Amino acid sequence: MRNDSSPSSKRRFRFRLIPFVATVVLVALGIALAQWQTRRGDQKQLIESKLLQRESEPVLRLGDALPDADQIEYRRVALRGEFIGAWPVYLDNRPLNGVAGFYVLMPFKIAGTDSYVLVARGWLPRDPSDRSKLPTYPTPVGTVEIEGLARRDFGHVMQLGDAGPPVPQAIVQNLGIGEFAAASKFKLQPFVVEQTGDADDHMQRAWPRPSLGIERHRGYAFQWYALAAMAFIFFVVTGFRRGSENTNKPADQQSG
Repeated sequence: MRNDSSPSSKRRFRFRLIPFVATVVLVALGIALAQWQTRRGDQKQLIESKLLQRESEPVLRLGDALPDADQIEYRRVALRGEFIGAWPVYLDNRPLNGVAGFYVLMPFKIAGTDSYVLVARGWLPRDPSDRSKLPTYPTPVGTVEIEGLARRDFGHVMQLGDAGPPVPQAIVQNLGIGEFAAASKFKLQPFVVEQTGDADDHMQRAWPRPSLGIERHRGYAFQWYALAAMAFIFFVVTGFRRGSENTNKPADQQSG
C-alpha cells in the first residue's frame, strides 16, 4: 500500500531565480501603477468636491479687485469688456463627440482696467481635408458681457518638441498663460475662463468636467492590483508544480 504521507509524495516549492525576478518586477510595476491611478482618482475626487462647493456660490463679477488663482478656481464668473480679435490662438487635438477640432482662445480686456483674461470661447471642428484651414466665426465688437468657469489652465495633451512662442492665429498643442502673456504683451491674469452660454457665434461649449474620470482611474487601479496578484499567484503555483514534478520523478531521472 502506498503511503501518501511519505516525504517523497509531499509537494515541495522549487525556487527559480529568473521567474522570481520577473515576478518581483511585475508585482512592483503593478502596485506602482495602481497607486498612481489611485492618486489620480483621489485628485479628481477633490476637484469634484471643490466644484460642487463652488457651483453653489453666486456668480463672481470680475472688475478692479481680481482674486488670485486659488480663490477663483472653479468659480462661475462674469466679465464685462471686449475681445481682442486680432490675437486668436487655437488649441489642437481637442475632439468633441469623436470629431476632431480645437478650442478657440482669445484675450479679453476687462472694462475699466488694464487687465486681460485669456478666454476659451468655444469648440470648432477641423477641416478634414486641410488641417491648416481655419473656419470663419464672428467675434463681438465693442463691449460685451460674458460668463464662464474659471480654471488654472486649459489642460495639456501630448506634445512632441517645442512649438516656440505663440503668434496670432497659431495652431498649438498646448498653451501656458505665461508664454502667451510674454508673446502678446498683455497683462494677463493667472487663470483662464471657459465661456458658457449661447453667444450666437457657431461655437459649441460642451466643456469636459475637470473631475471627469474618477471611476476610470479607480477601475485601472483595480486592474493593476489584480495583475500584481496574478503574477505572484502564478509564481507560487508553478513553483509548487515544478517541485512536485521533480519529487515524483524516479531517482535515476532526478540524478541524471
